[in-house]
Amino acid sequence: MDISKKIAELKQDPEFANNVGMILIHNGIVRGWSRGTREEVTGIEIKADHAKIEEIRQEHEKMEGIYKIVVHANEGAFKPGDDVLFLIVAGDIRENVKACLASLLDRVKTEAFSKKEIFA
Repeated sequence: MDISKKIAELKQDPEFANNVGMILIHNGIVRGWSRGTREEVTGIEIKADHAKIEEIRQEHEKMEGIYKIVVHANEGAFKPGDDVLFLIVAGDIRENVKACLASLLDRVKTEAFSKKEIFA
């Protein structure tokens, strides 16, 4: 996903400026080490439940002050440095947008993502 292009598209909405004072972005990237053991990782295999991700996205888009949410989840085999998950949350004020992004990220990662790390 081209984040700049996606934000430019969101800004084309005539109601954008009336509803958005902040955009937060998460760009999840494959690390070169395992979170648990810090062992070197040479790759990762990711599966995403896109229906569940959409359900979570819609639920979060109803949160107070949230105008639009964009989620883009990649699937397949990846190497360290590759992009795997993009979240864009556009809303009114930082308290609402920050809380939404944190909840959205945690829920997508725990409920709709599975990964298998490949070690050196």
